[in-house]
Amino acid sequence: MILAKTLFPLLVIFIIFTGCSSKDDDEYNKPATYWYSKIVESVSIGNLDKADNYYSSLQGEHIGSPLLREATLILAVAHMQNDEYILADHFLDEYIKRYANPNEKEYSEYMSVKAKYLALPHPRRDQAGIDDAIQASKNFKIKYPNSIYYPLVDMMLTKQYLAQAALNESIASLYDRVDKPKSSKYYRGLEKQEWIKWDEINREKSAWYREWFEGDGTSSWYDFMIPKTQSVVSRNSIQGDDNVTDYGAKK
Repeated sequence: MILAKTLFPLLVIFIIFTGCSSKDDDEYNKPATYWYSKIVESVSIGNLDKADNYYSSLQGEHIGSPLLREATLILAVAHMQNDEYILADHFLDEYIKRYANPNEKEYSEYMSVKAKYLALPHPRRDQAGIDDAIQASKNFKIKYPNSIYYPLVDMMLTKQYLAQAALNESIASLYDRVDKPKSSKYYRGLEKQEWIKWDEINREKSAWYREWFEGDGTSSWYDFMIPKTQSVVSRNSIQGDDNVTDYGAKK
């Protein structure tokens, strides 16, 4: 009797949760209009995670649906407005490749360049991101030399060059601190951009709460903790052998 009283509440809870989960699991094999309406509804209330899941269902069950075109653009714009620039760039890339007509491609590709640019609030943390953003900006300028967005892309590219130079200088300074002069020289020799007057550029000031942990790019409070033995950084840097270039690759 006691065992029955103990198991009964657990059984009720189990039925409730399984019932709820089965309700979600039953949402498959629906018409394209159903998934599209769910995407729009989720975007309207700001639940973009749910909208992305509904998009996956729409794409998986109705790959040829004309509604996919609009749904892709809706999610690209929604993620952009929500400052989720990497996801916005993903949907923009999908839209450009699969749906954009010639009249839409220029603006869509400009928005993709802008998304890559805005995705770098702290460029010193993302070397690959800077490289991708620079390449996208350069490609746009080559492809659309007469675009109305050309000056905006040119401005973003200039700032990306500055960010790349600051990052290279930070890496070079780090190699200085671990006594790797060849690696330091290598990074200081990258992408000089001689057309920029570097003596007129003021170094970015980090917020005090980030500078406490990251330093100012030239030094940090935890310098004394950097080991003198080979670290991850020093293992990937130029060694003493003149036949070895950066990252340990043989000439």
